[in-house]
Parts: sequence; C-alpha cells; structure tokens
Amino acid sequence: MLYYLFDYLDREFDLVGAGVFQYISFRAGMATLLSLMITIVFGKKLIQILQKKQVGESIRDLGLAGQMEKKGTPTMGGLIIIAAIVIPTLLFARLENIYVILLLATTLLLGAIGFLDDYIKVFRKNKEGLAGKFKVFGQIFVGLIVGATLYFSDNVVVREFEEVTSTEIVEGTEAPRSFTDSKSSKTTIPFVKDNELDYSKLNPTDQEWITAAIYILVVIFFVTAISNGANLTDGIDGLAAGTSAIIGLALAILAYISGNAIFSDYLNVMFIPNSGELVIFCTAFVGACVGFLWYNSYPAQVFMGDTGSLSLGGVITVLALVLRKELLIPVLCGIFIIENLSVVIQVSYFKYTRKKYGEGRRVFKMSPLHHHYQKMDIPEAKIVTRFWIIGILLAIIALATLKLR
Repeated sequence: MLYYLFDYLDREFDLVGAGVFQYISFRAGMATLLSLMITIVFGKKLIQILQKKQVGESIRDLGLAGQMEKKGTPTMGGLIIIAAIVIPTLLFARLENIYVILLLATTLLLGAIGFLDDYIKVFRKNKEGLAGKFKVFGQIFVGLIVGATLYFSDNVVVREFEEVTSTEIVEGTEAPRSFTDSKSSKTTIPFVKDNELDYSKLNPTDQEWITAAIYILVVIFFVTAISNGANLTDGIDGLAAGTSAIIGLALAILAYISGNAIFSDYLNVMFIPNSGELVIFCTAFVGACVGFLWYNSYPAQVFMGDTGSLSLGGVITVLALVLRKELLIPVLCGIFIIENLSVVIQVSYFKYTRKKYGEGRRVFKMSPLHHHYQKMDIPEAKIVTRFWIIGILLAIIALATLKLR
C-alpha cells in the first residue's frame, strides 16, 4: 500500500525521497524492520492476552527433561508470526503481483487450518486436535490451489533471452537482447550442468492435462510434506522458528537473483519476471521468525502452535515452487525432511518388528529426532543450536548449487 502511495506522491508532486520506494532493497529492509517490531513489541501483549484467556499448552508426559515445566505456556503464538508477515507485505510489496497474492493466501489458509487445530486442543480440551485426515485434506486443498495457479495462470511466466552473436556486438557493447516471456513447465535440477527439467518430459503422451496433473501432484506432495515437517520440528523451544529463518534468508537470496536479469544471466539461473517482489515477503518472513525467537527461545514464553508451524512450512514450500527450486527442497529443508523421516522410520520399524517378533522395537529412543537427543540427556538449548548450525550448512550448500553443477 505504501508503495502505491509514495509512487503517486513521486509522480504527481515530485516529493523528495518518495522515489526510494521503487527500490526492492529499501522496501525489503523496511519490511524486515517492521516485522521485527511487530513481533517484539506486540508479542508481549499477545502473550498477556493468551495468559489471561488461559490459552496454555497441554503437555503429555513423555519422560523428557524439563518437559512438564512447560505446562501452561501460552500457545497460538503463530498468530503474531502471521501478522508480522502479512502486515509488512501489505504495506511494502506490490499487491497486484501474482506471487505475493499466492503467498499471502497460503499463509492465511494454512494458518487457519493450524488455528482450528490449536483451538480444538485448547478450548475443546481435545489433546488430539483436528483429526489428521482433515488437516491433510486442508493441506491438499492449499496444494491444489497453488499448483493450479502456478501452472495455469497467464501471469506466471519465465523469460528467455536470445543468444547474442558476434555481429550484434558493436564497439565492445552489446545490442539490447530480445526476449520472450512465456508459460513454461520447466524447473531447476540442482548439481546438474544443464540444470532444467521440463515436467512435460515426464508425460508419455501429448495431452497437456497429464502434465498439469503431474505438476499439481508434485506441489501437493511438497506442501503436505514440508508443512508437516515444520509442524514436527516445532517440538522444542526455538527450533522451528530459527530453522525457518535460515531457510527464509536463503530463499530471499534466490528470489533476488531470480528476479534480477543481470544476476540470473551471470549465474545461468532461470529469470522469473516480477519474482523480485518476493524479496519483500521473504524478509518479512525472516523478521517474523527472528522476532518470534525473542519470546520463543529457551525457555520459551510462548509456543507458535500449529497456527504458526503449518504456515511456515507451507510458505517455504510455495516460495521454492515459485522460484522453480522445488527439487532443492530436500537440501534446503533438510531439517524438516529428517524430522519427518525419523517418525516414518520409527513407526514403520516398530510395526514391522511387532508383526515379525511379536514385540515392537525402535530405531530411535524417541521420535521426532530432536526428542531422541533429549532422551540422551543433551540440553535442549544445545540441540537447537546444533540443528541451527546444520540448517546453516544446508542453506550454504543450497546456495552453492548456483555454481556447483
């Protein structure tokens, strides 16, 4: 909104300084600052409201050190994360941008699903919360909307430049390169020199609806897997928020490169017109996560609940999809993937051994994986810090794929 206001003031009244809102870097910085202020300043007020309404976390005794001390800690703190993402984005981003609209919708829809789950747990006193099938159905619905929008919308295009020949170079300068913006079902494959995969190549027929179905199924899979992974990671203080901030920062860098013709050309990255606006969303996202750590770091004064964790995972997935980096998710979101896999391995092995030996056996002391380390009596803060370090390493590896092919 402020972008349009200052653009008008700049054009009509030549207001001094109004033109600075044209720069993505300035708006991204302001979005980060506002996001941090919202979480830090209003986070305390939200905690007080939640305490007053007795919106406390119900804890099941799993035999973990310090676990029962957290009983009654306010939950639903994800509301402040969502506000700290949405408000700066509305103020500083260009709201006609299809990618910004899609990410705002994802944030609010998955936030609503998570809020319903938390509401049932807290106010209906049902520890199971929203039934798993309804939660998955909601994630599938969001994935369907995202996939259909990215595949069918005429505003979702990639730009391809024509090669410059030697005859077009005059006195050491290149003539303007012609380009075409077109619909494309291409994505990026990490660590491969010719790093593009066209989903249409996975279609054995010439019917476009099959290509669309393949792509939408991939989108649904990633949205469901990563949002659930973020939800599982939100098991100890500061882990999900810190990990998400690291991933968000890496995605902000990828968004800036993908939306900049010069950098995308130099790094041979797919240029996606208008994706530069995602930097504003990404920086608001990072600011919200970092600001939330003010109250969520050990010992936590508030938990984000499913309201926050489902949104964080979904937003990260959609950002990767928009930037056509979804095949980089296993690297970039490695923490979420590992947490997911630890649960799958634990449950599958337990069922297999119970059927074979009559007694269930476990691979880990407890799942998700962070609880395994808690059972080993490693301090909670140390577990979180080490997971963050691994997250930073994975983010560096993900960014290194821009050159390592």
